[in-house]
Amino acid sequence: MPKGEGKVVAQNKKANHDYFIEDTYEAGIVLQGTEIKAIRAGKINLRDSFARIQKGEVYLYNAHVSPYEQGNRFNHDPLRTRKLLLHKKQIAKLIGETKEAGVTLVPIKVYLKNGFAKVLIGLGKGKKHYDKREDLKSKEAKRDIERAFRDRQKM
Repeated sequence: MPKGEGKVVAQNKKANHDYFIEDTYEAGIVLQGTEIKAIRAGKINLRDSFARIQKGEVYLYNAHVSPYEQGNRFNHDPLRTRKLLLHKKQIAKLIGETKEAGVTLVPIKVYLKNGFAKVLIGLGKGKKHYDKREDLKSKEAKRDIERAFRDRQKM
């Protein structure tokens, strides 16, 4: 299965809007207690989340996993820092690439693959405001072309 395949549970739609995604990596997540049940139920939000490398390990910050409803006292802190599982070579490569100015690790989506929760993280370079406008213009132009083509097909 290629990277990013599986049942998508959550997507960070702002990631492609705010960053140029240059490269992606698939990482496992270290979860506690009822977190996997909450993720399987789709109770995860990546909106303001980011990844950071500390002491040779990659961590996911601000990913909100809502408490599992039947979890009672075994529930977890929704905004806790979660460790991401990557190979040493991948982490070494990420360390080298994130030392550049303006490059960050952005979680793109969370999905279930063979029963395990995986995160697709990307190396993102921040877009300027005019880049975002340019993307919107090109998307709109593409949509107009497809609409015109579809209308022509109906005739």
